[in-house]
Amino acid sequence: MLNNQVTKAVRLALALGAVSATSFVAANEAGTQEVERIEITGSAIKRTDLEGALPVDVIDATDIAKSGVTSVPDLIANIPSMQGFTAAGESVGGSGGGIQTASLRDLGSEYTLVLINGRRMASSDSGSSIDINSIPLSAIKRVEILKDGASALYGSDAIAGVVNFILKDDVQETTISARYDKPKDTSSSNFAITTGFGDLGSDGYNFMVSFSRDEQDNLRSVDRDFAKTGFVRFEHEGQDLVAIAGSSNAIPGNAYVTYNTRDESGELVLNEAGKNVTKTYALNPYKEANGSCHTTSAPSGNACQFDYTSTLEIQPESERNNLFLQGTFTVNDDTEAYVTASASEFKMTTRIAPYPTGTFTLANDSQIVKDNVLKYLPENVLADMTKVAARWRVLPGGNRTDEYTATTKHFVAGLRGDIGEWNYDLAVTASDAEREQVRVTGYPLEKEFIELVTSGEVDIFADPDSLTDEQNTAVRNTMFNGLWDTTETGLFAIEGKTSGPIAELDAGTVYMAVGFDYRMSNYSLTNGEGQNAEVVLFESAGEEFDLERDSYGAFAEVVVPVLENLEVTGSLRYDEIGEITDSKRTGNQTVNDSADDTTYKLSVSYRPNDQWLLRASYGTGFKMATMREIAEPRVEFGVTASPYDCPAGLRQEIAQFCYSDKLQYDVFREGNADLKPETSKQYTFGFVWSGDQGMSFGMDYWNVQMENQVRRLTQNQIFGDPVTYAEWFTTKIDQGTGDTVVAIIQAADNVGESRNSGIDWHFDFTTEFSFGTLKSQLMGTYMLESESLRVGSDNIWDSSLGKVGTNEAVTFRNIVNFNNTFTHGDFTHSLNFKARSGYTDAAADVSFYVAKADDWNEAVDGSAIQKDISVYMTVDYRLAYAWGDNANIGFGIKNLFDKEPPFTLNAAAGHQVGYDPRYADPYGRTFYLQADYTF
Repeated sequence: MLNNQVTKAVRLALALGAVSATSFVAANEAGTQEVERIEITGSAIKRTDLEGALPVDVIDATDIAKSGVTSVPDLIANIPSMQGFTAAGESVGGSGGGIQTASLRDLGSEYTLVLINGRRMASSDSGSSIDINSIPLSAIKRVEILKDGASALYGSDAIAGVVNFILKDDVQETTISARYDKPKDTSSSNFAITTGFGDLGSDGYNFMVSFSRDEQDNLRSVDRDFAKTGFVRFEHEGQDLVAIAGSSNAIPGNAYVTYNTRDESGELVLNEAGKNVTKTYALNPYKEANGSCHTTSAPSGNACQFDYTSTLEIQPESERNNLFLQGTFTVNDDTEAYVTASASEFKMTTRIAPYPTGTFTLANDSQIVKDNVLKYLPENVLADMTKVAARWRVLPGGNRTDEYTATTKHFVAGLRGDIGEWNYDLAVTASDAEREQVRVTGYPLEKEFIELVTSGEVDIFADPDSLTDEQNTAVRNTMFNGLWDTTETGLFAIEGKTSGPIAELDAGTVYMAVGFDYRMSNYSLTNGEGQNAEVVLFESAGEEFDLERDSYGAFAEVVVPVLENLEVTGSLRYDEIGEITDSKRTGNQTVNDSADDTTYKLSVSYRPNDQWLLRASYGTGFKMATMREIAEPRVEFGVTASPYDCPAGLRQEIAQFCYSDKLQYDVFREGNADLKPETSKQYTFGFVWSGDQGMSFGMDYWNVQMENQVRRLTQNQIFGDPVTYAEWFTTKIDQGTGDTVVAIIQAADNVGESRNSGIDWHFDFTTEFSFGTLKSQLMGTYMLESESLRVGSDNIWDSSLGKVGTNEAVTFRNIVNFNNTFTHGDFTHSLNFKARSGYTDAAADVSFYVAKADDWNEAVDGSAIQKDISVYMTVDYRLAYAWGDNANIGFGIKNLFDKEPPFTLNAAAGHQVGYDPRYADPYGRTFYLQADYTF
């Protein structure tokens, strides 16, 4: 059986953030000393050292409390080595979809393995990316972060590293905690209760139950000056300018008149097929009548652009309920049985700009056309007019409101124990996640809506303030409400491992571990009835999937003490990733071939004395693309994030169908059954120095090189080089007009190669005063290299390091945290600094139309405007008071100095403009009060 005293000693060391090599001993009944071995993330062999050959950060529950975070996504965002994760703000018109993730090294969530108690969970998608919203913060005992590749131990999805959430166990008390946060204009609250009974040592069993509930209110764009509009005024080189991110789907609406063209002699111009060559004349009737666009819009030639940003909720409303149960039972002196079960429900409600209709046709002789369009047309357009169309913003229908509900269930049952000097662990895992997207309102029903607006009952060219209550109600009554789609993912796994001594050398004992795992993963996407019936305005039903694949793996690990102070660890793993089958296709079709590979890792640790630890590792990795990246057929994927001009150089058979104005284009996505497996090589080397009085310093250099990395071309890349990426341009039929229009395809492809490297470092020190103790930790990540070959190229390297790159994102050169805790008596003060380095912004013309601030019709070359974004630093403060032995009260201020996000002209993270929700805090100064009581 596990020795309780030893276990408590280990917990204490972890809680204190031990960084030096330490052994723990406890007296047994005979009075002799036993050394307890524990298992740390990154190795299957139980060790006596908390700091070994691999760089593992440990964050315990006390550290979490001092940080002031309220959820696991907040905790992840606080870690300097985390970059490239999905943030909550990306679900506001972006690709978040109600999911938040973890990502080490900016390699992406698919390369960071997330575990609970060392076990995998069901993915949030068709690969291995985990939605960390489902993990209960209140039940976490500690988090172990392995910042090194671990494919040779855990499998193909651990190329960047591992985040292992260790949940509380052996609980015999009840703790109730509550918290309330209050930034300006919004609020959030948290409640949790954890209880347990039974002493494993004396009773032979322990049960634990933990329940938590979190609520987060929404935050509107108009409540923050930096986010309230898409028409952003700024200064550049002494000139006052305005950057306009608008939409031609405006209110009052724009009209588009198609007309036949004539040559200088007055004859109709014909194309090679003998058909009339047409052009489109755009105008905004409200602007024509009043001399300027409506206050909600900006000029765009004769038309207007709507300020959709002003209608957003920039941070979504959410609600989280987590239930976690755990039971541990003593079978005999050498065997324990354990069961863990968890259930989570996470709801996120997003509200983005009202629906953009796209182009729909109006009858040439309709009254609405006669009253609003014909009288403003030039004579040549009026004379040869063939068709009239319009674009409108359905403001009376309200924001497009979506509710994402993720329900996850996770169950693990297993046996662990000792057989002689060998220990073993055998477990079965069953995990599944269901995600429903419900469209609450804001999506017009095509038949009812088109009848309403083409009849003239609602004047789409009128001032929205002039619409009557009856007209607004009529529009709202055409909105769709119902289930849009359901995504289900599942994981079934059987895994086992055993470790123990195999030989005795002069320098010590040789240990070995062997293990295996079998995993069956499935992913299905099912449309709601409304989507399949294609009832929403101009939206087609998406493809449905039911994908499945198996994987098998086996590993061996050996620890060899070469000298008394030199240790070598080697691991070897074989993986076979099975083919993908799709039961939605005829005959349960197999989409691709299986793949297999053997990976390895070698690590070395050397301790020349009690103060120094030198370490290094080298390993390889192997990973298959996600099931959707491989098996997804061509599906519609909305429209481009930004409007684009028809790109110069686009082949004529496609270019002839471009829009005449700078507009958003339709997007398709598709998989690629010919994708090759990704492979990687990674190595680290570094040191840890531990001095007296709690002082230590550590530094690790890391390097990850990947080949055949899977990526999708960004929209900017495709439109920026239409010659190289000619194959990714296509056409589709516009459902509103029946016209052929241009669209792009964002397909998955093997990049070829990527290079990533950096330095992780930390400096810990303790200062003793006569009136208290100050513990400080300065830690950070410095990125040296982050670049990848451009898709379709063999010599063009793209990088986002220190700048907004072609992937429309930033890899920060430097991220630093400075955490300080001062304790005196029953009081604890925490002062934490977080900083991200500055970077070079995107060119203004990528996402904006730039004009002079005093004349919006006078355009400015935005390609020459590329600003430098300054360092972003926030400061958090927390005061805690221990009231007796059972109660704690905390008061805190997040973002103490109310630091606003830096201004940026990059608008790639959803619909938000003027700041980037991926990298900055939109809430501002937040006060919170927290209390917990244990009995």
